[in-house]
Amino acid sequence: MTLIGRTRTRGIETLSLDSPDTRNALSAPLVAELADALADCAKDTDVRAIVLTHTGNTFCAGADLRNPPPPDALVALLRQIVEVPKPVVARVTGHVRAGGLGLLAACDIAAASGEATFAFTEVRIGVAPAVISLPLLPRTDPRALARYYLTGERFDAPEAARIGLLTTAGEDVDESLAPILDGLRRSAPEALAETKRLLTARVLETFDRDAADLTALSARLFASAQAREGMTAFLERRDPAWLV
Repeated sequence: MTLIGRTRTRGIETLSLDSPDTRNALSAPLVAELADALADCAKDTDVRAIVLTHTGNTFCAGADLRNPPPPDALVALLRQIVEVPKPVVARVTGHVRAGGLGLLAACDIAAASGEATFAFTEVRIGVAPAVISLPLLPRTDPRALARYYLTGERFDAPEAARIGLLTTAGEDVDESLAPILDGLRRSAPEALAETKRLLTARVLETFDRDAADLTALSARLFASAQAREGMTAFLERRDPAWLV
């Protein structure tokens, strides 16, 4: 079963997260297949840019709690999005939670429609937004991250654009993306690659410095008693024991 859809129009390769039954959760197979698709795009000289989008009403629900990828595999995927020598553009028309926000932050450009909603839900299941902080912290407003990391509150697309998680938000995401994709098609491939290298240098410094520590933190938290209670409560659709 294919978990990543692939289409191409005038040099733009669209990769669609295509596991709507799991709300496009980041399972080990989905992460591996997306990594393979990105590697193919990196080698293909006919691909000018990559659009990362989704089927169903959820862009990505975060880690698949039943079949999660190893933390180092998620780190590798996020770094691959940052390093691939083509612009990566996120196109969102649904909900984004937890690890899905790491995918958005790793992309060079991100656009969403009015239906999109966002939340860092990790603290509500007893863990922390550890590895996804690698692209998020260098690119997103720190005061806003403090609020949304610590509370797990849901926020909308205009707020996501205000805090730097999105490039643009509008009712029609394809209308918002049209001038962006036109600009990418008009740009020289090597110039795009070198410009992306300039823009991502600071993000990659964060990966180099913090990836090992945040991977270890993620593994420790997911193995904790609080995480077991939080994930069980989530799957059983009940409040966790720590609710006051």
